[in-house]
Amino acid sequence: MMLGVRLPESLDDRLGKLALKTHRAKSFYVKEALQAYLDAYEETLLAVADYEDQVRNGTLVTYSLEEVMQRLKLTKDDLED
Repeated sequence: MMLGVRLPESLDDRLGKLALKTHRAKSFYVKEALQAYLDAYEETLLAVADYEDQVRNGTLVTYSLEEVMQRLKLTKDDLED
């Protein structure tokens, strides 16, 4: 699959110099960077998108601290540990 990305000139310059110096294609580093980004943030970004969808759709369910403590059978003393 082909993807076109416009980079700021300063970033493209850095990438170009790195590619030239290491004898690798710029696309190699772009793929590596994107893989690292998705490995680090994909789960979080999907969770945020799910949360935003629930807010937008009016389906978000929230619980008070008291409700959570009751469900988990916690007391205030448990919170101080």
